[in-house]
Amino acid sequence: MLAAVDLTNPVTISLVLTGVVAVTGYAMFIVAPAWGSYGRVWERLAASFLTLFILAAMIGVGTALGGAIVWFYDQYS
Repeated sequence: MLAAVDLTNPVTISLVLTGVVAVTGYAMFIVAPAWGSYGRVWERLAASFLTLFILAAMIGVGTALGGAIVWFYDQYS
């Protein structure tokens, strides 16, 4: 039987809060301006869909930077 996961530990709380802040920032700073730039519903939906490419690029850049920090950490510490 699987053990129950404690959802009140500090790591879980900080990860959930970080995710909420990231999704809120994505919605406010990327999706909302894209949605407001167009008048027709299909254009708004298309612009919102295209913001997923921006999200993927930001995740890729963040992953690459984090990986580079981990990879080169022992050389510069």
